[in-house]
Amino acid sequence: MEERILTIGIDVGSSYIKTVLLDYSEPLNILDKHIEKIRKRNPMVVAEESINYLMDKNDLKHGDISYLASTGEGEMVKKKRGHFYSMTTHARGAYFLFPQVNYVVDMGGLYVKAIQVDKSGRVLDYKMTGQCASGSGQFIENISRYLGLAISEVGEVSLKSTKPETPSGICAVLAETDVINMVSRGISTPDIIKGIHISVANRVIKLLSKLNADGTIVLTGGMASNAGMVSTVKELARKINIDPENIKAYDNSIYAGAIGAAIWGGFRHIKLEQKAAAKISS
Repeated sequence: MEERILTIGIDVGSSYIKTVLLDYSEPLNILDKHIEKIRKRNPMVVAEESINYLMDKNDLKHGDISYLASTGEGEMVKKKRGHFYSMTTHARGAYFLFPQVNYVVDMGGLYVKAIQVDKSGRVLDYKMTGQCASGSGQFIENISRYLGLAISEVGEVSLKSTKPETPSGICAVLAETDVINMVSRGISTPDIIKGIHISVANRVIKLLSKLNADGTIVLTGGMASNAGMVSTVKELARKINIDPENIKAYDNSIYAGAIGAAIWGGFRHIKLEQKAAAKISS
């Protein structure tokens, strides 16, 4: 009987920590997953608690885990065996969710990355936003807080918009000033939120345009679970002749980085075992 290979992938983001427990066998099987908002806590503590939560829930110990892999802010994970870059983990996680994927858009808290992948989910090329926060999930969270909305509400609220008004989008400071002015002018909350979604989605479309994207696109990261954002990206995709039906988002899209880390962890574990066996036999 073959050894069961269990791996954990943990994606430490700016707002959330996503953790996945994976059975690395054929077919790959997600056994459990957990997401935790960091709030104002120490991310290192939250990461450790998230890992322990999954292990306790599944009656496992650290010795039962063949490989603990991190992605994102990996330095926050104390007991990891290895770290993988977010582009490679989101690409592999998106491939797991939808093997026909050609492009991945990682819509994270600080950056948005558009990634071209090959038929096995490996990175071929990428484009990403700059450091200005007005194109990120953190910007949407800041605006929602100012408007008195929970981040979980903004997607559905944006879908109620009838006359959206977009901010300047030049930078987060100016855009937030625009929002304050919109409120003072009596612009409705749905129209403001929809305008913010359009501003961010336009950046996504520009990145895809730079890659000449023309295939199936999988959205990952926190904003991929925002129904309003997904809808807006699909609407604007027509600008660059992308069929909205080719843009995919899934319930597990927010876990794509953690899924990819767990898969790459399993791959690396096997390679290390083979290398050790070869050394013994020689």
